[in-house]
Amino acid sequence: MGFDWEALQFICLIEFWRMGVIWSISLIFSYFQLLLTAPFGKTPCSYPRHSMGPPASITSPPICIITGATSGLGKAAAKCLSNEGYYVILAGRSLHLLSKTIQEIEKQHGDARLKGFQIDLSSFQSIVKFKSSVEQWLVDSNLHPSIQLLINNAGILATSCRLTPDGYDQMMETNYIGAFALTNLLLPLLRNSPMPSRIVNVTSFTHRCVSDVQINEETLSGKKFKCLSGLKQYPFANIYEYSKFCVLLFSYELHRQLCSMEPSHQISVMAADPGVVETGIMREVPPHLSQLAFTVLRFLGLLQSPEHGVGSIIDAALAPKEASGQYFFGGKGRTVKSSALSYNTKLGERLWNRSCELLREAKLTPWESKAGS
Repeated sequence: MGFDWEALQFICLIEFWRMGVIWSISLIFSYFQLLLTAPFGKTPCSYPRHSMGPPASITSPPICIITGATSGLGKAAAKCLSNEGYYVILAGRSLHLLSKTIQEIEKQHGDARLKGFQIDLSSFQSIVKFKSSVEQWLVDSNLHPSIQLLINNAGILATSCRLTPDGYDQMMETNYIGAFALTNLLLPLLRNSPMPSRIVNVTSFTHRCVSDVQINEETLSGKKFKCLSGLKQYPFANIYEYSKFCVLLFSYELHRQLCSMEPSHQISVMAADPGVVETGIMREVPPHLSQLAFTVLRFLGLLQSPEHGVGSIIDAALAPKEASGQYFFGGKGRTVKSSALSYNTKLGERLWNRSCELLREAKLTPWESKAGS
């Protein structure tokens, strides 16, 4: 077996040490928050799970859409929510994996109601096609023309610069811009629900690493990180943190905008942080290093399986609507505070406005509350 030069080169990157040191500190800080109140006789704020059932006048089952549903946390969430009575729409890039995942879940749960649709969140065209396909399927299946739950789970950690057909950094568009666009396009279906509906955005403890934020076309496209300049060292850790910070900032801003509307529009918005989960997200990191990282995290008791790590996502999906705007972390219905910067309302408004501009540039119509943005 030859020497692993790829792993050696990766170790020499600043981004590797950022992941190994700063990300670890951010993760430990999040868990520290769960324990912080114990000496003072308090417990972290937590919310019980409530199974969702349709009103007696509606015969359709509640419908849930999960992106990135063919593996890891997305697949685990699909299994859990199908058990809760949801008709689960699995959204993923590969039709083969969608079919395989559906067969696997149906083997374990024979009465599961599942449907697969192809989507690539790094393509506006694919997102628009997905929305149209879902709407047509609802009509053809004689289901109520609405959805009750959207889980924006899909995400990637790319270690090299790749541009999407829309001209954006692939990680930024997959992790944030695509989720923003999909949510905007599906809001009419969520608002049309005869029962309270919900959006769960999956973020990450790595958002705590973001301290200097500029919201403009340069940052959202990835140009601010010199992705397009031919720089040899692609700042993938930095971009991943920023994309997850944007997901969180977007979650809080959408929550505020929905709260400003009349009470009849009962859409809640939750953020969920699963912590460190053994999924395929590290597939672009040299195998020896990703295996070493998982071994160390497992030894420290910080590494979770998808079945356990999905807890915070399911907590957010099934929490009472009063929990809207909360940051779920640690399972057992627990919530903690995210970074102070993530609560900056002016920053949230700026992100919303600039993201809407991106949609308009792509000939898409963003949703806007009556209160304006």
